[in-house]
Amino acid sequence: MVPLYQAKAEFFRMLGHPVRIRVLELLQDGPLAVRDLLTAIKIEPSNLSQQLAVLRRSGIVSATREGSTVVYELVGGDVAELLRAARRILTVMLAGQQDLLAQLNDAEPERMTP
Repeated sequence: MVPLYQAKAEFFRMLGHPVRIRVLELLQDGPLAVRDLLTAIKIEPSNLSQQLAVLRRSGIVSATREGSTVVYELVGGDVAELLRAARRILTVMLAGQQDLLAQLNDAEPERMTP
């Protein structure tokens, strides 16, 4: 049996690709056809297909065929909540970095004075 911490690490590793994150962000607003994802992300169809396959295998997105069109959607709302939480965390982290940068910029003239 895989320890929970290892399963979580695998989950986050699966999320660890910019295209996958962007797909998940786009799907937060509802199901989208592959052509719409391609228009929004602007990557090669083979690359998108590969990333969609990873998301589908993980079980966080599902695909349905509507004629010749394949439509993807999030399986549950938890992924959307995770992405919102990540945005909040990044906002705090980047705000902290901005504060540090401001402090460094304020301190810079003092160090340069002979």
